Amino acid sequence: MKKILLLICCAGLLTIGANAQKYAIIDTKYILDKLPEYKAAQVRLDDVAAGWQKEIDSMQAELDRMYKDYEAEQVMLSEELRKKREDQLFIKEKNLRDQQRKRFGFEGDLFKKRQELIKPVQDKVYSAVQKIATQRGYDFILDKSEGITIIFADPKLDKSEDVLRELGVK
Repeated sequence: MKKILLLICCAGLLTIGANAQKYAIIDTKYILDKLPEYKAAQVRLDDVAAGWQKEIDSMQAELDRMYKDYEAEQVMLSEELRKKREDQLFIKEKNLRDQQRKRFGFEGDLFKKRQELIKPVQDKVYSAVQKIATQRGYDFILDKSEGITIIFADPKLDKSEDVLRELGVK
């Protein structure tokens, strides 16, 4: 009876071993930071965003000036002129908010520009990861750079350097 139980346990362990999944861990942030084209795209994106921010800042400064002028002259204005100035301020503020949303809002110009500049580099990295996974028979690859919390990862499992080699970096 003991031999049969031992044989069943051994067979079970062999089955579990045969079905064990092979996995690796990468750090896409580390990989992207090592790629010159990603750095160049990030610089371009930052420059574009800074230009848009400067545009919005100048609109805000103009609005602030208009508010200050209105507050200083408010007592001397007739009801009709006061209403007209308030409407101008309201329109100017609405235009400012619309511009902020257009440039930096959800799926705004910054989002589109990021897709245009950064996504091709990310796609290149993901293709390299997929190629390594296929070549080496990994069942899955975890990314430790964002969102996934890994309490412990054996450094032997980190294949970020392999991805960089596949991309021709280093």
